[in-house]
Amino acid sequence: MSLQASSQSIGMQKCTDEETFYMHCRAAYLTVFRSSLASITSKHQLCRVLQQAGRNPSQATLNKHWTPRTTKLNFDDFCEIVKNERPTEAHELMRAFRKMDINGDGYISHSELHKVLTSVSTASLKLLVSTAEQCQIAALERLEADAKLKRQNFGNELDSPPKSLAHCDIKAFFDNKKTSLLCKDWHHTCMKGSFFLEEDGGITSLQYRLTVPQTATVYLTIRPLNLSQRLEKPSSWMSVDTAVFVVSGKDTKEDSTLVCFTESRDKEKCCWKGELSAGTYCLLPFTTGCRLRKRTRKSVSKPVTLVNRTDMGELDLTRDFRGALSDIFEVIDLDGNGLLSLEEYNFFELRTSGENCDEEAWAVCKENFDTRKNQLSRQGFMELNLMEASERGGDPTDLWVTLEAMGYNRNLEMVEACPFLIEVYCEEGQCTLQPVSLESGHRILNTALQRSITARSEVKTLRGQENILVYTYRGEHRISTVIANKTNQKVTVHVNNEQSKNCSSSRGMSVFAVEVPARTKMVCQHVLPINEHHEWTYSCVESIIPCQ
Repeated sequence: MSLQASSQSIGMQKCTDEETFYMHCRAAYLTVFRSSLASITSKHQLCRVLQQAGRNPSQATLNKHWTPRTTKLNFDDFCEIVKNERPTEAHELMRAFRKMDINGDGYISHSELHKVLTSVSTASLKLLVSTAEQCQIAALERLEADAKLKRQNFGNELDSPPKSLAHCDIKAFFDNKKTSLLCKDWHHTCMKGSFFLEEDGGITSLQYRLTVPQTATVYLTIRPLNLSQRLEKPSSWMSVDTAVFVVSGKDTKEDSTLVCFTESRDKEKCCWKGELSAGTYCLLPFTTGCRLRKRTRKSVSKPVTLVNRTDMGELDLTRDFRGALSDIFEVIDLDGNGLLSLEEYNFFELRTSGENCDEEAWAVCKENFDTRKNQLSRQGFMELNLMEASERGGDPTDLWVTLEAMGYNRNLEMVEACPFLIEVYCEEGQCTLQPVSLESGHRILNTALQRSITARSEVKTLRGQENILVYTYRGEHRISTVIANKTNQKVTVHVNNEQSKNCSSSRGMSVFAVEVPARTKMVCQHVLPINEHHEWTYSCVESIIPCQ
């Protein structure tokens, strides 16, 4: 090899080392902050981001870099600190482990753990529970995932917008056994609900009020709720995408503020983890409509029988109908206690009949049907439906109205609904979660959705139309676009997805037109992969349709 080639090789190696170091630093930084342009504004943040970079800073180290005069540190400052602080070594962790493994059998028993935790110094304890290496690997995986998205999406030379929290960070949070041990005492609350398809193709769901008593780290998840009793055949809606938008507790779109939304995935869960200040928030469940949508209804020659007569000539509910009612009970039992409160039953009534059951009617209900703790049991719910069938002489017409409102077809298949489960874990204090309304949320949810897209996306103008903007949000598993019309007249935008591969649009078609009123923004479409196990490529061309 020539001297020049050797010099070039050494230079390339140095460049590669520097690039690797920078990539590790950026990966660590983005697990704590939304962007590498953000600044470190506290000693606590400095500690967190150094831990993500594989360091285990002592209080003395933190005080050295965060003096009483320090107000903020930028990303370059952070890189310099990382260069000067050595990473945690494996032998240090092993030394700490051996101190805890008192009998030397290679395992830490409960009694050994208790003894050490109640006697060792804080420094050794921090060293034991450090998950710095795993956090660093998780952060790099996140950058690789972003790069993969960049390759998948057409002609995109911009990095994907930084995420508020990495999917891998959340995965480490739950998969790491040490962390799980320490977080097992987090306060937990959950609430069920369901997305329902309306006749016009819109989607309705419950909205919820989350009360956080004090500033705390919160882990929020939503996932489809499996009602199948057969492990080998889960419910058909388990592939439906779900998300939750968290909005400040205001009632009007002008006052509401988007706080965060679940955008990371952990298997079937959609997750968010971060800090919420004390206060009240509105949780808005969301699905794109790419997988929960109106289908061509198959003609049914003979609907499933709902009621029949016993050998004694009395009306009874069929086994199939009882199964469907049991699933409905499971969905409307929002708190999962096995009983229906008046509030829960009224959400069901509002959905199926548009009416409410008052206190007097509820008292009559409790007198005639099986109840416990002043709430309707599953058996009582069956009895109530049998009474309604009996009052109509076995005519199933009204029963079908109820079933169809809950998303069932005439084969007793739930095809136009997707039950879900929302879970909230709170590190400090008990959060409360309450259902508040059943509506399509076209106002606050649509505003939050638009803001989530426009705030964290690439933007382009249509050719020859500098006042027509297209915002494209590229998440881990979803692409969403918003069209902004800044002109004083409505415009019609032609949208063509024909060059996309393995993609499903919420519009249900590859080519369509969107009419955008003057000086407004409008969600154009959401796109998901048809098959998540295969590569998908999004290629969309938007153009203005001239006015006639």
